[in-house]
Amino acid sequence: MLTENNRELATFAGGCFWCMVEPFDARPGIYNIVSGYTGGHTENPSYEEVCSGKTGHVEAVQITFDPDLFPYEKLLDLFWRSIDPTDPGGQFHDRGPQYQTAIFYHNEKQKQLAETSKQKLEKSKVFKDPIVTEIRPASAFYPAEEEHQDYYKKNPFHYRLYKKGSGRQDFLLNTWGPKKDRQQLKKQLTPMQYTVTQENGTEPPFQNEYWDHFEEGIYVDVVSGEPLFSSRDKYDAGCGWPSFTRPIDQSHITERLDTSHGMRRIEVRSLQGDSHLGHVFDDGPKDRGGFRYCINSAALKFVPKEKMEEEGYGHLLYLFD
Repeated sequence: MLTENNRELATFAGGCFWCMVEPFDARPGIYNIVSGYTGGHTENPSYEEVCSGKTGHVEAVQITFDPDLFPYEKLLDLFWRSIDPTDPGGQFHDRGPQYQTAIFYHNEKQKQLAETSKQKLEKSKVFKDPIVTEIRPASAFYPAEEEHQDYYKKNPFHYRLYKKGSGRQDFLLNTWGPKKDRQQLKKQLTPMQYTVTQENGTEPPFQNEYWDHFEEGIYVDVVSGEPLFSSRDKYDAGCGWPSFTRPIDQSHITERLDTSHGMRRIEVRSLQGDSHLGHVFDDGPKDRGGFRYCINSAALKFVPKEKMEEEGYGHLLYLFD
């Protein structure tokens, strides 16, 4: 279904819709993400009615996107990497028909792409059990109540606890996370880089490479090379470590509850490299979202703006427009 300005709709059900906004949010070509209810037989149901399991609706997200900037195939890949597609009874600790997974296609092309991606996933043998996620035609979509919109932004700490406690976070990490060769990493990294990224260490404040570095460019994972932070989001927090208000792409990092040293903190790790990066706190600049990503320099490699194209990051030059 095309909307104005070549914008298209995509609708996915992946269990609790609180957890299905973050994977798609803040990406070029994605303009809006609405949490809501679809696939049922009553009009404009409430959260309580859907939770009863009697309306036939599932919790879902509807995404407005530009397929030229963010192809539907990429949305499908993100969807599969955000769910357990083998569970017919819900998702993780959320049980019932309202939490079943489904792809709701808006046109024939989306249907074909969804079926192809499902077949590809089945052939990949990532999952031993059958893929039970349904591919269904889109039907009426009803936005959920305001308190359920952008829940991960409005209630970040509770959201992280929920994602961890539900079992979703560990399942996705175990399924899609990298397999490490520790001996090779010891050869590849300096002792400090290894201590920080592989042993959850912390480098000394004010005695690290990037704490007072503000050249234009991006910071990538020293292990995997995945892009993590931009100089546009860097600021001096006075703490002695590089501080950022946000990552380039939320899906490139994972956040875990850290109770070490008698504290309750949110640890930040890279997705592909599974490197310990640092922690995120809610004492950042309020006018820029309120977060402070406090990151170890030893976990990062800086790529100057003028070398981004040469080193394979040219697609991120839009960050500096």
